Amino acid sequence: MADDQPDRLPALLTPLHFVGARARGLAEHVGSLFGLLLEAARWMLRSCGPRRVRIGRAAIASQMVRVGVRSIFIVCLVSSAVGLILALQLAPPLDEFGSKELVANIIAVAVLRELGPLIGAIVLTGFAGAAIAAEIGTMVVSEEIEALEAHALNPVRFLVVPRVVATVLSMTALAVFSSVVAVLAALTISVIALEIPVSVYIENTLTQAKMVDFLTGVAKGGVFGLLIGVIACGNGLKVTGGAAGVGRATTQTVVQCIVAIIMADLAFTAIFYALRLF
Repeated sequence: MADDQPDRLPALLTPLHFVGARARGLAEHVGSLFGLLLEAARWMLRSCGPRRVRIGRAAIASQMVRVGVRSIFIVCLVSSAVGLILALQLAPPLDEFGSKELVANIIAVAVLRELGPLIGAIVLTGFAGAAIAAEIGTMVVSEEIEALEAHALNPVRFLVVPRVVATVLSMTALAVFSSVVAVLAALTISVIALEIPVSVYIENTLTQAKMVDFLTGVAKGGVFGLLIGVIACGNGLKVTGGAAGVGRATTQTVVQCIVAIIMADLAFTAIFYALRLF
């Protein structure tokens, strides 16, 4: 029995080794993304200083069209569906208490604080985050990044900064747009199917929705956009293994962005609740 103990020890340590390796890999990945964010922020600050460094406003505008404008239809479709679902699901239980018109109050808060930014972020993750990771990853595989560095052109300045800035600005606008579309969709179905007067719905919405709710959604949109841009660019720059590596980076980007967005949303909610801003 004593001779079996040394053989059992590696088997017992294998799960711990696996967890430790995963935790170390996660810490290294988060650290590399944070370093990329700091370098991008440094270039953005230099673009605003006395000796301004150009970061490519034309590239930012082009990325905003690609990232934001082309996402509008999908965001509109998903937000409309969510608004309709919320109204139809909330009406029956509220009607049992004779408060069907409170649908407007609940939807206003839920959409402005949570669902509007989340819908926009998830759509943008699949639509733009994956595309950014694949594009930069392909440039790494085809050695275009090395060509930039050989010509003394910083990849973060010319590739990462325009995409991160465009994603932040686009996501902020999409968060507002998504919230407005969802509320309008809920208003439409409430008037047509639930027979709630338009004036009552609008009055309840304006009474319930406060400026802090709107600003919360806008702030979340900006942070979600920052997460999507940094994670997508970071995964793209670390691609190895050819076309298969590009595919892995794209998949990892989508998964990591969604997890990061949910965790950031939880952090926002906890902070605002602790500060009694709700």
